[in-house]
Amino acid sequence: MHRLLLAAAFLPSTALANPDPAEWSAVTQEAEGQTVYWHAWGGSTATNDFIAWIGEQVLDAHGVTLEHVKLTDTADAVTRVLSERQAGNDDDSAVDLIWINGANFANMKEADLLFGPWATQLPNYDLVAEEGVITNDFGTAVDGMESPWAKAQFVFMYDSEDAQPQSSMQALADWTAANPGRFTYPQPPDFLGTTFLKQALVTLVEDPGVLQSPVDGQDFDAITQPLWDYLDALKPNLWRQGESYPASGPAQFQLITDDEIDIAPSLSPSEASTAIANFQLPDTVRTFVPDGGTIGNASFVAIPYNSGAKAGAMVVANMLLSPEAQLRAQDPDVLGYGTVLDTAALTEEQAQAFADLDLGIATLGPADLGEALPEPHASWSTAVEAEWIDRYGSE
Repeated sequence: MHRLLLAAAFLPSTALANPDPAEWSAVTQEAEGQTVYWHAWGGSTATNDFIAWIGEQVLDAHGVTLEHVKLTDTADAVTRVLSERQAGNDDDSAVDLIWINGANFANMKEADLLFGPWATQLPNYDLVAEEGVITNDFGTAVDGMESPWAKAQFVFMYDSEDAQPQSSMQALADWTAANPGRFTYPQPPDFLGTTFLKQALVTLVEDPGVLQSPVDGQDFDAITQPLWDYLDALKPNLWRQGESYPASGPAQFQLITDDEIDIAPSLSPSEASTAIANFQLPDTVRTFVPDGGTIGNASFVAIPYNSGAKAGAMVVANMLLSPEAQLRAQDPDVLGYGTVLDTAALTEEQAQAFADLDLGIATLGPADLGEALPEPHASWSTAVEAEWIDRYGSE
């Protein structure tokens, strides 16, 4: 017996510490008393308050203490985990949970820096609406290595006193030609500006499926030529003839309020409603999506391979998927994020609560948003941004 215990002491500590989400009662028992350091973007008071509320829930329900480590760049958390592995810290990371998606997730998965798979075995995952933006993160298969908790989808804001919804990206270009100077988009590499480029690309390219694979090894020039033809025609009709661009998404608000433009993109279906409520936009602003759908993506949380509080981290991820937390996150007075849940899987009372939620005067309902198109593989963002800057950014 003594020899067995001695042998166990020399096993890798992670082999003993990893909890099994299929044994949920054991996970919650292990999680009690743990402190989870969640590295998440901290640039929004509303987001910070929501994370603090999640902390209150997991503390009350499971005795888990949640510490929000506020980030300005998710890559900082990735770099920290990588540095810990290089230093031989394989079981006591300063990072227990990361708000992550896109290239950062792809990099951590490829470098074997993630714990898992675990996400699809969470009790509340049975309520998730499994669709492309949930199972595929910017072209990288999720494979249960991260858990979704919010959705976003590309929309256009428009001032209904001066413009109308446009049925396609080409219709938007035609409208801009007829109304020069009344449309613009943020300057890449701003995230929203790059998303506008990707929205145009996925609807103009002959085979959108090629965008799901890494850009390396593909004929970038030929595949993206329809995008550059589109932008070349669009540019002289943009605000200020495309000689300058707004610095960010929120910077567009003032242009609409000052009646300099009538249409602008957004990555949050409820952003316009929230801005109207905050008197940042006129109450005549509404939103639309072109026929055929728009790019959508999900926010995820992932657990580093060397977290010392994996059970507590899974408890937090499961709480984020609870109907109560999802309803709160979708409330435009709280966050206004899209839910990742399938309301058909909820109880009648829970589903009615989502149906009764006032999404705001300018927010489209789920049916009106249409299909959420998958993001291209993360490598396309970098390549398209660089090409855009080379063609238009230095003028």
